Amino acid sequence: MIINSKTAEETAILAVAQKMCAAARTAPKTRGLDFIQTCILTGTEKDALADEMDRLAPILDYPFLKRDAGNVRDSHAIVLIGTTYQQRGLNEGCQYCNHKNCAECAQQNGVCAYDNIDLGIAAGSAAGVAADARIDNRIIFSAGRAALSLKLMGDRVKVILGIPLSATGKSPYFDRKPQT
Repeated sequence: MIINSKTAEETAILAVAQKMCAAARTAPKTRGLDFIQTCILTGTEKDALADEMDRLAPILDYPFLKRDAGNVRDSHAIVLIGTTYQQRGLNEGCQYCNHKNCAECAQQNGVCAYDNIDLGIAAGSAAGVAADARIDNRIIFSAGRAALSLKLMGDRVKVILGIPLSATGKSPYFDRKPQT
């Protein structure tokens, strides 16, 4: 049997993407409460995400969404990591959300600071898995914003980060030019 480099690289990327999802799941969470969700996009679903990034760029006045859409298109897969909004019950002792307590935060549609802390830890853990496997990657807000717009992770997930994955001779995420 001969397995060509393209097939081997694509297979490796998908295997690493799955391990990244596991790493996001097992990453430390505040108070041991897990509200992290993950998914992997390839093929037409990945390209639809890039199309949504292109669509949102002028609407949000974020030119970098177009640049990042190109990165997503040039990637073999993208891992999405998101979180729901949940209070942790730390109440008056915390106030990291700028509310008096968790009930006030929930009542005023606030965001528990720990949701985004947990998301950051999970995304960093997942990106580390990709880096350890020598798969080029970059954590990007823009793909997550487009995934929210498309409701790719459902209605309950409120914050998403994307991690596109590539195995080419040169990382497409390394020397990106700023968009103006």
